Amino acid sequence: MLLSKYKKKIKPRKRAIFLMLSSIAIIVGVTFSIGKYWVEILEKYQEKQELELELTALKEKEEELQVDAKKLQNPDYIARYAREKYLYSKDGEYILQIPEE
Repeated sequence: MLLSKYKKKIKPRKRAIFLMLSSIAIIVGVTFSIGKYWVEILEKYQEKQELELELTALKEKEEELQVDAKKLQNPDYIARYAREKYLYSKDGEYILQIPEE
């Protein structure tokens, strides 16, 4: 009879230990999963900020190119640009190239 009482006392203790360990395992697992998702969220947030900066730079570049495209519609601008950039000259003009320092 003494032996049966001893066994009954051990089972609830083992069950309590098992429940405690399984609860801890579940809490650790959930915490790890949440931490993993937070890391992913932070990475995506940083990527979003970088892409927004890149988008801003590309929009500025687009505006500059649109201004250049409008300028290229003007024949006088094209002629002046070609003379400066490619060293073309009008009849009777001489081109002197000055080296940049």
